[in-house]
Amino acid sequence: MIQQLLEVRGIRHVALIDPAGGIVTSAGGGADISVVQAGRAVIGSLRAALGQGEWQDLLLDLEGGPILLTPHGDQVLLTAFDEVASLGRIRFAVRRLLG
Repeated sequence: MIQQLLEVRGIRHVALIDPAGGIVTSAGGGADISVVQAGRAVIGSLRAALGQGEWQDLLLDLEGGPILLTPHGDQVLLTAFDEVASLGRIRFAVRRLLG
């Protein structure tokens, strides 16, 4: 299923991560999945501070390239791609796949 995302120009790596931080499935290579647990902690803190419910996605612009974290049930889809300028195309592809 997530292998399809590698066909989108700019996407280098995708991984579906379970609540414990384990990889459910992945395709491509080169992304550090440890950012998912840190991202979950940031989201939890922000939700508590702001009193907000669900989150849509979190963009991390890291030295190795941007990473988009998108919730999917209790799992998180990590999408690593080439540049922030591609974000609209990446978001569209991720939402189409998960929708």
